[in-house]
Amino acid sequence: MGALQPWHWLILIAVVVLLFGSKRLPDAARSLGKSMRIFKSEVKELQNEGKTDTTVQPVQPPTQVQSERVEAPVTPPPAQNPTDARPA
Repeated sequence: MGALQPWHWLILIAVVVLLFGSKRLPDAARSLGKSMRIFKSEVKELQNEGKTDTTVQPVQPPTQVQSERVEAPVTPPPAQNPTDARPA
């Protein structure tokens, strides 16, 4: 079996016209064209957005960190007052 012959295409077109009608085919083609344009514009927008997001930021050399450690003062927990304790 080879490729479709011209008379195969004619039969296929006739079946499609009979199934969908001559009124619906232009509307379907028009809506398909609109959908394709919207899809192409969205894909183009995503590609442009991806290009702007991947700009390379220059890397700054690391700054010197002081080696001195500063420890926070330790505070003792508050003492409990025996008169404030509730009986169990």
